[in-house]
Amino acid sequence: MSSFDVKKDGYVRMFLRGRPVTMHIPDEQKESYSLDQKVALPARKLKLKWVYGYRGRDCRSNVYLLPTGEIVYFNASVVVLYNTEEQQQRHYLGHNDDVKCLSVHPDMVTIATGQVAGNSKDGKLLPPHIRVWDSVSLNTLHVIGMGVFDRAVTCVAFSKSNGGAFLCAVDDSNDHMLSVWNWQKEKQIADVKCSNDSVLAAMFHPMDANLIVTCGKSHINFWTMEGNTLTKRQGLFEKHEKPKYVLCVAFAQNGDAITGDSSGNIYIWAKGGNRISQVLSGAHEGGIFSICVLKDGTMVSGGGKDRKVVLWDQDYRKQTDMEVGEAFGPVRALAEGKPGELFIGTTKNAIIRAAFPDTLTPVVQGHTDELWGLDVHPSMEQFVTCSQDKQVHLWDTNSHQPLWSKTIEDQGRSAGFHPSGAVVAVGTMTGRWLVLDTDTRDLVSMHTDGNEIISNVKYSPDGNYLAVASHDNFVYIYAVTENGRKYSRAGKCTGHSSFVTHLDWSSDSQYIVTNSGDYEILFWEASSGKHVTNMETVRNLQWATYTCTLSFNTFGVWPDGADGTDINAVCRSNDGSLLVSADDFGKVLLFSFPCCQPRAPSHEYGGHSSHVTNVAFLHDDSHLISTGGKDTSILQWAVV
Repeated sequence: MSSFDVKKDGYVRMFLRGRPVTMHIPDEQKESYSLDQKVALPARKLKLKWVYGYRGRDCRSNVYLLPTGEIVYFNASVVVLYNTEEQQQRHYLGHNDDVKCLSVHPDMVTIATGQVAGNSKDGKLLPPHIRVWDSVSLNTLHVIGMGVFDRAVTCVAFSKSNGGAFLCAVDDSNDHMLSVWNWQKEKQIADVKCSNDSVLAAMFHPMDANLIVTCGKSHINFWTMEGNTLTKRQGLFEKHEKPKYVLCVAFAQNGDAITGDSSGNIYIWAKGGNRISQVLSGAHEGGIFSICVLKDGTMVSGGGKDRKVVLWDQDYRKQTDMEVGEAFGPVRALAEGKPGELFIGTTKNAIIRAAFPDTLTPVVQGHTDELWGLDVHPSMEQFVTCSQDKQVHLWDTNSHQPLWSKTIEDQGRSAGFHPSGAVVAVGTMTGRWLVLDTDTRDLVSMHTDGNEIISNVKYSPDGNYLAVASHDNFVYIYAVTENGRKYSRAGKCTGHSSFVTHLDWSSDSQYIVTNSGDYEILFWEASSGKHVTNMETVRNLQWATYTCTLSFNTFGVWPDGADGTDINAVCRSNDGSLLVSADDFGKVLLFSFPCCQPRAPSHEYGGHSSHVTNVAFLHDDSHLISTGGKDTSILQWAVV
């Protein structure tokens, strides 16, 4: 994509993957335009204000309450410190890809977090590592294990008894290496092959910094460290049921180890030994993902299949239990909150504040599968998201909670508000699209066009049309009446030879412009769906939105040598001064608008970990919302 040329006839040609993309220059810009004008960085910046969601679906032991009153957890590559009382978040942004594990030092200030291997723009691997940081100042204190860990750091834990001087870690290599570090000196003390099978937890014994317990698929191992060697004793199940997975380990106040497993049993292992001294059989129906020993010596256990949290007394007698609702899913992590309170992390990426007998208040909610669908309310501080988890959420940007959630039959992919705000359209992965009432979330209308992904649903600025763009190469146009309640097919745009990726309406609601998977830019007459080939008709049109990644006013977002799929979305601010892009490298980039110089300068922001799928400014440009694909996260940025 290094080559550009400007033609006398008033167009710029850029090459993506060797394909020419022709972009016509509006008359008012034609005279003065040249490719080598210098462009200023945007005058504004972004500041991360809120992270929606939590990574519970495939991580564990990752919610803790700090003395500051904040809970600490992670989502995507951000570690979140969330004060649920004051509704404030702070963010540690030192990681450059998915965070997978977290440990709080006995001083309750220092935190260690481990991440996966990442990919940078130039195709280089970013090595997995551990970052040790201060949760008050958010300063990074130490970076550990660069070039040592393979694939990802999956477990991390501080020692408890020697002032927390040691740190142990397990990586995701085939041998699942267990290593012990003097983290303040950033020196490795010992390492050993832990297991061929997956390792789910690693913990120091609370009274002996030379004892480590690891568990996972069909094993529990008790390790003794002498000098720089780690020696293993396998836990013996003897006459007891041997589980497929030992899922979690905790320690009683007397030093006994306590494990929960995939068969629903809790085993007590007498201090320092590798034999079972007590059995709580059938403690849960199905797996036990978390056990937490509380300050008063009682214990709570969290079930997967049964979604139950059970309270046990110091002698392991069951006291009471409560059930987490199906909407929030199986219990993944348990942490002690303020006296009488617990925090529960779930596999559906929610965090719940709980108290026995039955108080359950969600404090964090999020999507659980790949997320692409996003639109902002035309006049209120709200936005809608829809994901492949079949959930549609209408969010309030002040409370950061869903105003409502709705389960739909198909995986969601795109969303668009009617300009009145009365209804919202949702496109799915199957060719079906639906219209929901924004107040009641009731289904207003349902249609099917083709049987492929509906990549865009966008109403015309006057609200009289809806354009439905599909991966079947067509755009279906509907006439809209009764304030978004009635739909009748008005036309079909036929002419793309690849799937339609983006779509914008002209300000006068007369024309549509589309982009496609083979980097075509086509124009259409909205009322009929007729392909417009005369550039004089469309060259000077004002566009209501700029979400097409290929256009004269947005092509500056493309980096050198880009693959045409590297940028997933762009969005212009409502005041017309900024353009933001979402790329495949976890970055949100902020440019000045118009953005019509090659490789325009930008401010770059991390936080997402996989591809960023969508971006949108709130109606008043006060904030920007961005969505992550595989990381399923939603980030809210202040425009400052």
